[in-house]
Amino acid sequence: MKPKNYFMTSGIGIHEDKLISFEFALRKAGIAEYNLSAVSSILPTNCIKISKEEGKSRLFSGQVVFCVLSRNETDEAGRLVSAAVGVATPEDIGQYGYIAELHKFGKSEEESKDWVEDRAAELLASTLGIEIDWQKAWDAVTDTYTIKDRKVDVTSECVCSKGVNGKWVSVIAAVVFIP
Repeated sequence: MKPKNYFMTSGIGIHEDKLISFEFALRKAGIAEYNLSAVSSILPTNCIKISKEEGKSRLFSGQVVFCVLSRNETDEAGRLVSAAVGVATPEDIGQYGYIAELHKFGKSEEESKDWVEDRAAELLASTLGIEIDWQKAWDAVTDTYTIKDRKVDVTSECVCSKGVNGKWVSVIAAVVFIP
């Protein structure tokens, strides 16, 4: 099975119970009704990003759905948690891309997005045998990397939250594949 499309989503859940806070995060992300199967970090060739709404319209409750899932949680009041996924898509979509995930404490949304996008681009570059010079590769205006004269589009989904006294806070971010 090779996915033709994917969408990105994220959510936060808060509850006294860790498992239920995770379920609430899945619900906020809109993916609780699927049987999620975690896969590793490859974006298949010719796999195109679509909106969450369009992707969900092609799925049904109880379906086994493949995804790259980042998950983090805390029960410490005030502790910052983040979950992020980043996708690096080569200019030639006939070549596969890379997905990176992050689950950290103490990183802001901006720091988390930067980190996960950089790692996805670095993973993609490593398949070409290239080490990236970040100062030269990144173009903030076009939001792309240039790796060996090839443009690489990066995108990310991130969620951050602070712990709440007496409760679990779960954060998730996912790349969900559509068959």
